[in-house]
Formats: sequence, structure tokens, C-alpha cells
Amino acid sequence: MKVTKAIIPAAGLGTRVLPASKSIPKEMLPIVDKPAIQYIVEEAVQSGITDILIITNRGKSPMEDHFDRSPELEERLLASGKRDLYDQIVDVTKIANIQYVRQKETKGLGHAVWCAKSFVGDDPFAVMYGDDVIISDNPVCGQLCKVYDEFGLAVAGIKEVTEEQILKYSSLKTEPIRDNLFKITDMIEKPKKDQVLSLYSILGRCVLPAKIFSILENTKPGAGGEIQLTDAMLQLAYTEGMIGVDYIGTRYDMGNKLGILQASIEVGLKHPEIRVELRKYLKDLVKSL
Repeated sequence: MKVTKAIIPAAGLGTRVLPASKSIPKEMLPIVDKPAIQYIVEEAVQSGITDILIITNRGKSPMEDHFDRSPELEERLLASGKRDLYDQIVDVTKIANIQYVRQKETKGLGHAVWCAKSFVGDDPFAVMYGDDVIISDNPVCGQLCKVYDEFGLAVAGIKEVTEEQILKYSSLKTEPIRDNLFKITDMIEKPKKDQVLSLYSILGRCVLPAKIFSILENTKPGAGGEIQLTDAMLQLAYTEGMIGVDYIGTRYDMGNKLGILQASIEVGLKHPEIRVELRKYLKDLVKSL
């Protein structure tokens, strides 16, 4: 069955980027001229996704506004002869069938995914973490969907991280299959130093079968006292098998101050409107460091 549904958990408080995230959802922080959430939605659409559910929380309504029509702004742009800008903001509202549901209690990523149960039904679905913008010529969600089509098993996007980072993420035990594909046989969320299985971690994307919901219903709170999606995925790995894809793409952690700056600079260096001036500015800046 083709994967045509995706959920984007975006209910986090964004405490790592305060005070900016006090009044602006971190998912709405811009990378050059588009908010982070738009990059994720565009990746989904480029991957063949037609229906998207964004998991929100109190204070996240600007995301809904961004993907909605704005008649006053549209009229002003047309009256000013700014047809290109008008087309851009209207196209965003037509990009996909986007729905929203609130996670009324912040109980972890596993609970956020569980909130999408009625949206998903019995279909396989992608999970695209709202903190993670991944830039690639070959959309990463699509890379995972292709592997799901081949194996019919849960698929996780994985990357190697540093020894320091692995303690904050998940650690995976893997076995090579071919090329950039691995069999995932074990995993642990936020391991202690003596629990690290490898430096491979699940980062940003996964594709799951609907049976994950019955597992989540019986998943007890894990690391941090939250319901961890990795704990439920581990059960899938044990009972059915799970594939890891060391995906091709550059990931930016939009819940991290440095990640936001890196995304803006690196995307800006490829942006047709500013790349020349930005490159010159950075070269001049480096001379003064």
C-alpha cells in the first residue's frame, strides 16, 4: 500500500530557543523567507503525500494561519502588481490537504503520534518530526516510502551522530542489508554511556504501519517520564522487523539555536535572490574573525 498520509508532531514548547518561541511557534521560525514547517510540508508533498495531520498545542495557531487564505494581503499584493508574491502565498494554501489536532497534554512523541489514530485509520503513514528540516534533492520522506514499498516493514531515517549527541537521542543496534539500508534489531532512547548500542540514531523521519497504535496504547512512560515512540518501534522491530535508511540529506535541528543559524546560512547560500551578496558578506566576515 502506498504511503499517502503523514503526521507532523509540532506540539513541543520550544524551550531550547526561548525567548523567541515564547510567542512564535518554533516551527514558524524562518529559514530565509519560509517558515520551517513549510519546508517539511513541501518535502511531504514531493514524496507523494496528499494528506497531512499537524499535531499542535496551545499557542500554535500561526501555523494554521500560514496555510490558510489571507484575502486582505492577497488583494493588496494584486493591487500593487506583485503577482509573483500573490501566487506564492496562494500556492501554499493549496499544497496539500492539511488538518490539525491538538495534543492537550504534552506526554511525549509517542502520545503525539497516538493522537493521529483516527486520521491514519488502517493505512501506513510517515512521521515527520516538526523540529527537523531536512534539505535534499531527493526528498527524505520519499526515500523512506520507497523502502517501505519494497519491504513492507517499518522504516526509520537514521544518521550517525557524535558520542555526545547520542546520549540525547536514541541509539540503535544495526545489521547491514545493502548500500545505505540496515536491519534495526535493538534501540534505546536517551541511553547512558554504558548503554550505547552504536552512534546511529533515528533522526527526523520514519514510516510506520497502523498497528503501531495498538502498541502505543500499552506503552508505559519511558525516558523523561514520557511515552516514547522508540519504545513502541522497538516492539515492531522485535516482532516484525524494521529497516533503517541512512538517508541522503542535510538535517537542521530547528529546536536548537545553532541549527537555526546553520539552516539560514546554508539555504541562503543557494537562494537565488541573496546568494551572491550573502557569499560576499560571509567572505568579508571571515577575514575579521
